[in-house]
Order: sequence, then structure tokens, then C-alpha cells
Amino acid sequence: MANNNYTSSDMKKDLKDAARETAEDVKAGASKLARDAKDAWKEATDNTTADKVKQGAADMAQAAREKGEEYVQTAREKGAEYAEYAKEEADRLYRAGERKAHEVAQYAGDYYDEMSDMVRRKPAQALGIAAGVGFLVGLILARR
Repeated sequence: MANNNYTSSDMKKDLKDAARETAEDVKAGASKLARDAKDAWKEATDNTTADKVKQGAADMAQAAREKGEEYVQTAREKGAEYAEYAKEEADRLYRAGERKAHEVAQYAGDYYDEMSDMVRRKPAQALGIAAGVGFLVGLILARR
């Protein structure tokens, strides 16, 4: 069972942190790729062969692909983790709601039994109270 102190705001914060870290890593990776491409271009213009440039570009593309796959995997893992936390929290809240609904139903049943017994013991008093309440409701509604 997960720790019940882990709230949805904690999950949002962790998700934002992970997204920020991922964005920073992607930005750093893109900057490195740009620098590497610039260096490769400079090297290519400094009497290197086109094959070396092609190989360097292919290596950079492969590195970018691998890094992207790594980020996708990390995002999937975090998403699955947060989905599990959300499911556990929803289950806990559902069970708590069921308990409260049962308690309210029990209380209403007890109150109904008490009222029924009172009406059976003192029907004239119950009829008088009902008439008084009806009169008051009528007055309130008539003023609107």
C-alpha cells in the first residue's frame, strides 16, 4: 500500500520536476549535438573527407535517437508510477466514501425508526407538529 501522505499536488510537483529535468537534458543534448555538428562541419571544411562527415552525422543521429528513447522510457516509467499512485488513492477514497454512505444510511434508518415509534405512541402530537410545519412552510413560500 502506498503512503497516504503522497498527495496529488506532490505528484504534480514530481511530474513537473521530471519534465523540467527532461527538458533541460534535451536542451543540453541539442546544444551538444549542435556543437558537435559545428565541429564536424569545421573539420569537414578543413580537408576531411565527406565520408567522415556522413559518419559523424550518422553517429550524432544515432546518439540523439538513443537519448530520445531513454527519455521516452523514463517518461513511461514515471507515468506508470503516478498512475498507480492515483489508482491507489482513488480506491482508498472510494472505500472511505462507501463507509460514510453506510454510516449515513444506518443513521437515517435509526432516525426513521425513532420517528415511527413516536408517531405510533403520540399520533395527535405528530399530526399537530406536521400541521405546524406545513403552515410555516406555506407562510415562507407565500412571501416569495
